Amino acid sequence: MLDPTILTIGGIVLGIALIERILERWGVIDLVDQFAKVMRFILPVTFYSASIYFFATFMF
Repeated sequence: MLDPTILTIGGIVLGIALIERILERWGVIDLVDQFAKVMRFILPVTFYSASIYFFATFMF
């Protein structure tokens, strides 16, 4: 079974990626660049946090 927390985090990340694609098509390049800088920090932190949570709760 997949944990709802992990599914929620994944949904948020996918939503942000879709918003970034839409903004890129509209030509809002400055905002997309700022978004990319923020995502470069948030995505690894989210991934490692979800991984630690998953292993901490399902290993025992």
